[in-house]
Amino acid sequence: MSYIIAITGKGGVGKTTIAGLLISRIAANGLSPVLAVDADPNSCLDTVLGAAVKNTVGRIREDVRNQASTGKVTGIAKQQLLEMKIEESLVEADKFDLIAMGRPEGPGCYCFANNVLKDVISKLSSGYPYMVIDNEAGLENLSRRIVKKVNLLAMVTVPTKNGLDTVRRLHQLALEMKIEFDKLCIFVNRVRSETHAAHIEELGKDTNADFIVELPENQDIISFSEKGKDLLSLPPGNELIVCIDNFLKKLFKEKLNGQRS
Repeated sequence: MSYIIAITGKGGVGKTTIAGLLISRIAANGLSPVLAVDADPNSCLDTVLGAAVKNTVGRIREDVRNQASTGKVTGIAKQQLLEMKIEESLVEADKFDLIAMGRPEGPGCYCFANNVLKDVISKLSSGYPYMVIDNEAGLENLSRRIVKKVNLLAMVTVPTKNGLDTVRRLHQLALEMKIEFDKLCIFVNRVRSETHAAHIEELGKDTNADFIVELPENQDIISFSEKGKDLLSLPPGNELIVCIDNFLKKLFKEKLNGQRS
């Protein structure tokens, strides 16, 4: 089974950027292949990874439903056709593959697409030692159990009082919802100074976080975002890459040491 990292947090704090950095650096450190799952209906993980998604689970679901309703599905069960088309939608990159939930193209809620994604993840997980799930804001995907258990729950915030308090609430909500996770990491993104150091430390204690990772505001990321460039093009010495690599050395200490020995 995969080692699963699930990314969550409030909107606009850099969840997808951090998901992209984790995916690219896990792969760069030789821990591949990685399955990247874009579970946010507003799919944009492909952009930061430079891997264009042509079809999403939500769109495929609508296409198959429309074909079935018009009698165009013949010689194959609707569920089989759905599974086949979803497998075909998997974007294959060098050291990672990507699948995106997207949004339903027609009326209705995301429930069905979410359930289909859950089945897809379950079937694909045996083929990938590592999986990173970029979730929508909040805990809805995880509360619907798109995965039964998460090895690392990664909560992303910015170093404002409102941002740090949001993580406290999300953490408490995760416990109340009985979302299963082995370890908790809080990524504090866009840190500019030591002003919030005490508040960040307090947050770590309040949530009993296993890791607190402070990521400085980074001009390369800002520039790349403005130009629509992918994160794989970041220079090796970029400070965010260094921070993520240092974190991964702690998280996967035994595995990475085993590779070097």
